[in-house]
Amino acid sequence: MAADRHSHRDTDVVIAGAGPTGLVLALDLARRGVRALLLERAGGLFPGSRGKGIQPRSQEVLDDLGVLPGVLAAGASYPRMLAWEGTERRGEWDMIERSEPTEQVPYANTLLIPQSRTQELLYARLTELGGAVRFGAELSGFDQDEDGVTVGLADGGTIRAGYLVGADGGRSTVRRTLGIGMSGETVDPRPMLVADVRISAGTVADRDHWHVWRAPDGGVALCPLPGGDGLFQLAATFEDAAACVDTTPEGVRALLTARTPLTADEITDVPWASDYRARAALADRFREGRVFLAGDAAHVHSPAGGQGLNTGVQDAYNLGWKLAQVLLHGAPAALLDSYEAERRPVAAEVLGLSTRLHRATADGEAARRGQEVRQLGLGYRDSALAVDTRPQTPGDTLRAGDRAPDGPHDGARLFDLFRGPHFTLLTIGAAAPPPHLPPSVRTAGLEAYAPYGPGVFLIRPDGYVGWAGSHADPTLGAYLTTVGLAPAEVTA
Repeated sequence: MAADRHSHRDTDVVIAGAGPTGLVLALDLARRGVRALLLERAGGLFPGSRGKGIQPRSQEVLDDLGVLPGVLAAGASYPRMLAWEGTERRGEWDMIERSEPTEQVPYANTLLIPQSRTQELLYARLTELGGAVRFGAELSGFDQDEDGVTVGLADGGTIRAGYLVGADGGRSTVRRTLGIGMSGETVDPRPMLVADVRISAGTVADRDHWHVWRAPDGGVALCPLPGGDGLFQLAATFEDAAACVDTTPEGVRALLTARTPLTADEITDVPWASDYRARAALADRFREGRVFLAGDAAHVHSPAGGQGLNTGVQDAYNLGWKLAQVLLHGAPAALLDSYEAERRPVAAEVLGLSTRLHRATADGEAARRGQEVRQLGLGYRDSALAVDTRPQTPGDTLRAGDRAPDGPHDGARLFDLFRGPHFTLLTIGAAAPPPHLPPSVRTAGLEAYAPYGPGVFLIRPDGYVGWAGSHADPTLGAYLTTVGLAPAEVTA
């Protein structure tokens, strides 16, 4: 076992930062039996709403991790936008296009839920699986060698681990210690304010709409947050790039009363507030040796389109199974090279989308969020882990590297079959699975299912097609070895 081979280590993986990215990675590793220590320099979980949109692809991730029922119960659909001029209504529209769920896409729409609540649910699931967060533990530095990483803490302590993952935000200590640069641009030089505010019932700001006011010195948007306690997320822009943003409760109240019909006594609480300038930046590398970057430590987004949190969650989901295969199942260390190879191009694509949406909105355009923000079309066709041996297929055919669609299976769903830390070998039509497979590969067959077409499909633990073929040929065995399902595991 890995713990015996590396008994000199305190843990297998140290994760810096207990935001959504770090929590998802710790949770995924915990369910796989990987020892992981999650460090958070703050005294508790993040308290605000900041990343409030969970995209459909991330909902699928949370489904697999056993968190989605709680997230759905705590979340809500996005309300319609409502433009105001003083106390006069000036029109309604949907910022985010709505879709109906299908067999292939059971979670079709962006879910509204405060980041703090998402993190609470992830943390609860992590502790349920035996994991924990060490709060008040600040990483001060680290050294790595060929056998592991020694992490230093601000209190003078050290931790020895096999790997370190920096999920410690846009000002990442891990990234800066590595000396990895960030390439990017300022999306908008003007400051913005984001805050959580409680507004008493019966005001102009009802809870059925996402309210928008425009003023000469900047706009205000108030989005009702689910929970029934009068909480809204406030987002305010400033036309003056040199404006000083007051994030005190008094300053937030003054801004709202100046730009909206709300009165100070109707704003009953300001639990959290922050200011920022929108920028887009991408780390030059996502890995150096045994140290990885994920989430905002690797890519910083404008909030437009709700892409940052979701991209970080999927970074963690991509990295977790690969670390486990190397640490527990003897996969070659080269498997970890695929993390940057797969996730950095995705992050670059999503950064471009966020920037375009932000600038369109800032210029006064009604930049609606369509299918592109849902992240269902992102994939890894160019990855070394995407092997497709079928001779020729039409361009819209499901290929290795694509997201594996949901569908009916044995009175339930394919997602029920995929759920868990295993690989799944799915045969469609007359194709037969190979006679010998590692016990960690689950098998199933369907007579026909059009979204896949006939053939054999190996579904990775993160829900993407890894290998596809008309039949199970020898390249499937080579692929299984590449991902740590070695011949030694094969049973007769």
